[in-house]
Amino acid sequence: MGFYNYNKSGVGIAKNSEKKTGAKLFFDILWRKIWNIFQLNMIFWLFTLPLMTVPMALSINNTLISEIIVVLLIVAFVVLIGPAMAGMSRVMRMFIIEKHCFVFSDFMKGFRTNFKKACIIGILDCVAVLSAIGSIKIYPALSVEYGSKLMYIPMVIALSIALVFLMMNFYIYLMLVATNLSMKNLLKNSFALAFVAIKSNFITLLFIILLVGIMALLFLFLTPVFIFVFPFFPAALICFITTFNCYPVIQKYIIDPYYTSIGQVNPEHINAAELSDEETLFEDMGGKEQPIDNRKKGKGKRIS
Repeated sequence: MGFYNYNKSGVGIAKNSEKKTGAKLFFDILWRKIWNIFQLNMIFWLFTLPLMTVPMALSINNTLISEIIVVLLIVAFVVLIGPAMAGMSRVMRMFIIEKHCFVFSDFMKGFRTNFKKACIIGILDCVAVLSAIGSIKIYPALSVEYGSKLMYIPMVIALSIALVFLMMNFYIYLMLVATNLSMKNLLKNSFALAFVAIKSNFITLLFIILLVGIMALLFLFLTPVFIFVFPFFPAALICFITTFNCYPVIQKYIIDPYYTSIGQVNPEHINAAELSDEETLFEDMGGKEQPIDNRKKGKGKRIS
C-alpha cells in the first residue's frame, strides 16, 4: 500500500517556468526539504550531547570524578560544535542553491574537511557566549555594590560585541564551506558583512529570536512537546533561515566578484536553460506532456 502512485507520471516542470523568489521560494524549499531538515537536526543534535549530559555528570556522588567528567564533556562540546556547524552549513547551502546532496555524507564531509578552522571558530563562539553571560551577571552586581550606573557601560559594550559576533556567524561558516579563504579573511569578511547587510541581518535575527522564544515557551509550559521537537526542529531551521537570507549576500559580495575577476559566471547562478544557446536536438516538453498511467488495464491492481 502507498499514498502515492509511482506508476503514474506527472506533467513535469516547464523549462521556462517562473522562477520563485522571496517568501515563495523560502516555503517552497522548506516544504521540499522538511524531512531532510529534520534529519539534519538529529545529526547535529548528536554533537551537542556532551553539553546536554553535563547535568547527569554533576549528579554523580563522587565529586572528583564528577568534575573530571564535566570538564571532559565541556571540552568535547567546545571542540565539536564548530565542525558540526560547518557540516550543517554545507548541507544547508546545498539546499539553498538547490544542488543534490546526501545529508549524512555531506554533513560529515563538511565536518572533516573544515575541522581545524571550524574548531577555532567554535571556540571563539563559546568565548563570546560566556563573555555575554558573564557581563549580564557581573556588571549589574558591580553597579549595585559600587552604587554607580556607569558599570552598565562595559556591559553594553560586551553585549554589543557579542551581537556583532553573532551576526558574523551568519556568514563565517557559510564562507568556510563555500570558499578557500584563510582564517584571517573569513573573520574580516564576516565582520564586514555583519554591517554591509545590516537590514538582512536584523531580519534574520528577529526570526531567530522568535523561534528561540517559541522553544523557550514550550520548555516552560509544554515540556513534553519541547522534548519531542528538540531533536528534530530548532537548530536546523535556524540554520535554514540564516542560509536563505545570508548566503545570497555572500554570493553578491564575495563569490560573484571573484568569478567576475576571472571572466566567468558564478556556476551557482547557472541553470540548465542558461548553459547553452545552441540549437537542441530535442525539445523540453516539461509542463506540456499528459500524465501517463502505467497500470495494467483490466487487472484492477497497482504496485504500491
